[in-house]
Amino acid sequence: MTWLTRRNERAVAEFVRSLDDIGFDIGHYHVSVLNAGKMVLVVFAMIMLARLGSRLARFFFARVHGLDSTQRVLGEKLLSLMVWALAFFMGIDLLGINFTALTVFSGAFGLAIGFGLQKTFGNLIAGLILLMDRSIKPGDVIAIGDGTVGQVRKIGIRAVSVATRDHREYLIPNEILMTTQVENWSYSNTQIVISIPVSVAYDADLDLAERLMLQAARAAPRVLADPGPSVAMSALGESGIDMVIYVTIADPEDGTANVRSQILWAVWRLFKEHDVEVPYPQRDLRLRDTPALREFLKSRSPD
Repeated sequence: MTWLTRRNERAVAEFVRSLDDIGFDIGHYHVSVLNAGKMVLVVFAMIMLARLGSRLARFFFARVHGLDSTQRVLGEKLLSLMVWALAFFMGIDLLGINFTALTVFSGAFGLAIGFGLQKTFGNLIAGLILLMDRSIKPGDVIAIGDGTVGQVRKIGIRAVSVATRDHREYLIPNEILMTTQVENWSYSNTQIVISIPVSVAYDADLDLAERLMLQAARAAPRVLADPGPSVAMSALGESGIDMVIYVTIADPEDGTANVRSQILWAVWRLFKEHDVEVPYPQRDLRLRDTPALREFLKSRSPD
């Protein structure tokens, strides 16, 4: 039995030596099939270890109830980065790579980042800053400069996921949220004011129209009673008097267009019931008295 064990050991050693012989030398370094196999195994093991560490970090912070959602995401990202960095240096140590060569490699890698991966690392740093200063958090309702309004679902390494009311999900790069103007409707207070323009004819009873508009606004389920709705005159328009209804809601994540539609429908019905006229565009046409006009009218006259 001992003879068989020694024979197996010699066979394994001979096989390993043959794998090491298949290769070539680069300066002081020997590149062989054995070294390549060891590198593949170590890299695979470190990647699996880092992914396991990231999942454990996510599992741990998901059960920490003393932190809000932003702090949990920030802690998870930072711990995941530490795990990946630890796995990287462990892999370097297991492979026996000279740190002098690693310094040269890191310089070349930094140059590659500067030219080719600048946006990627810029988005990474921007995402960490967003999580640290808490200006934008998961659950916030934001409006981007291009008119996109939605709720922040997730702040990732590269982009922020924003879900809109029409069930679309936009992935906005972190750098855009750092460098452009963003409206955060729930940054310090979830209450927002919605303005709803309404026009009334000049000969209408303005006091009655105001009461009807307030009645329609108070009937909307999502409109707050405190502060309550109000009506203001905004302009004396060409065709009618321009009024604005101001209402306050506390749940902007459920959208604003539906509230505006409910109030306008109610205003239209109440105006119809109480004969309050909504103006139509009006134009006064003046015809100058000229010889050509008189001749034209004379030719059209039946007499």
